[in-house]
Amino acid sequence: MQITASQVKELRERTGAGMMECKKALTEAGGDMEAAIEAMRKSGAAKAVKKAGRVAAEGQVVVAMSDDARKAVLLEVNCETDFVGKDENFESFAAAVAERALAEAPADLEALMALEIDGKSVETARQELVAKVGENVQVRRFVRLDSEGDRLGSYSHGVRIGVLVDIAGGDEELARDLCMHIAASRPVCVDQDQVPQESIDKEREIFSAQAAESGKPPQIVEKMVEGRIKKFLGEITLLGQPFVKQPDISVGQLLKEKGASVKRFVRYEVGEGIEKKAENFAEEVMAQVNAS
Repeated sequence: MQITASQVKELRERTGAGMMECKKALTEAGGDMEAAIEAMRKSGAAKAVKKAGRVAAEGQVVVAMSDDARKAVLLEVNCETDFVGKDENFESFAAAVAERALAEAPADLEALMALEIDGKSVETARQELVAKVGENVQVRRFVRLDSEGDRLGSYSHGVRIGVLVDIAGGDEELARDLCMHIAASRPVCVDQDQVPQESIDKEREIFSAQAAESGKPPQIVEKMVEGRIKKFLGEITLLGQPFVKQPDISVGQLLKEKGASVKRFVRYEVGEGIEKKAENFAEEVMAQVNAS
């Protein structure tokens, strides 16, 4: 029988499983929703579903780069503990997914999860990994860059921070130095032209209120505000920041000296933006005792 998109959507919402897994289960169950759910609970997918609600804020950021440095992927895969994040099965899975994303250029995360690694979909491999390591594992996000300049640079700080930078001019060493700077200094964007005007207006409003309390004349207050806005832009923009390896010059000055420019950059850090659950150890032990 014909399996509709709405059926697949409903099963995904009820189980938390992947699209391909849901479609397969519905097909095998002849479209019977409850039978599909029961079958998934009996299969390896059941363990993945049971763990889907756990907070996965550890893991790895992986970089995959083409030999000519013209294409690259930055990928974050999460798990629950640092221990599993260093597990060889987890590492192999993350690396394999990054390489597939580099080779196939999927349009989005759903397309990536449908790609095959070792004869099975990424989603199926993820669920099997969940069953093996006993933790929630999620492919959280990825970005694939095709260079708009002369080359891409990359840098990984352990497995927790990954950076890609797209530059025109310069050389491989400069590209790596820029990546290391971005990893350490966390710029928000390349230059002030990329800073949203509403962000600048908000900071100006805050600075104006602070400066007005000084009791100084309006013209002095205005100069104080403009000085703080300039400092703010210097702190959040790559070109305005002091270069970490040579703090007496800005990154913008460094690029000018090298005859280079930055087209764009991406910085991922494991778990950023994920709210980690604060655990009370005594309560956790008691919960385990009560459950036994």
